[in-house]
Amino acid sequence: MSVLLDLLILLFTYIYVFATILIPVQLKKRDKITKFQARKAVHLFAGLAVLTAPYYSWPWWAVILAGSMTVLTLLSSKKSSVKPLKDLYNSIGEEAEEKVGYLQGPFHYCLSITILITFFVIVAPHQMYFPIAGILLMIISDTLASVIGKKYGKRKINLPWLKTTRSLEGSITFFISGFILCFIAFTFLGVTNPITQVHLAIEVALLYSLITSALATIIELVSPSTWDDLTIPIATVVCVFLLTLI
Repeated sequence: MSVLLDLLILLFTYIYVFATILIPVQLKKRDKITKFQARKAVHLFAGLAVLTAPYYSWPWWAVILAGSMTVLTLLSSKKSSVKPLKDLYNSIGEEAEEKVGYLQGPFHYCLSITILITFFVIVAPHQMYFPIAGILLMIISDTLASVIGKKYGKRKINLPWLKTTRSLEGSITFFISGFILCFIAFTFLGVTNPITQVHLAIEVALLYSLITSALATIIELVSPSTWDDLTIPIATVVCVFLLTLI
């Protein structure tokens, strides 16, 4: 019965992920949305599939799901002979990815999810709130910071090693939204629903949320935009998890 339930969760998760990719791609092809909007829509919604990770009786299903999406983004290129993969690249590819020829940002996005989920499945399967908090930061906070920064960013933050400019408004948005998201993840999976996860006290959830969001904001600020989908979740989660072991 547990195997059947796992397969049903996996099936519906795949359906959800492909819907969150195909819908923005089709809207972009029909010029209903811009490439920027299509990319942010995929970035924002597809990764939410990670929320199913704690509910598999065999947690490696989550690794298989994330790994398959990593391969798909790696194969999506402007020279791909597979039309859906080429369409995906043409719909959400950025100018900075022209040189590498594939969806470098989305690939890093999927790779970071795969690395984090695999690590915690092996090391701490009952503390999945750590990778999920970090991934939510990458999925939602990074998207919000980008949108707010582009639209309302007035106070620019220029760092010499970055090819892109950050804004104070974007960074504040990242921190505030990140704290809220982390608190939701730690509370829902650790405080109020400790059936499959190690229980957390509400005070601990608050502390973890504050540390995680603050670290992630700093890492996002100093990371090149083409690499932040890797650096933000992995560096943040690893640092916070190691702190809990001290």
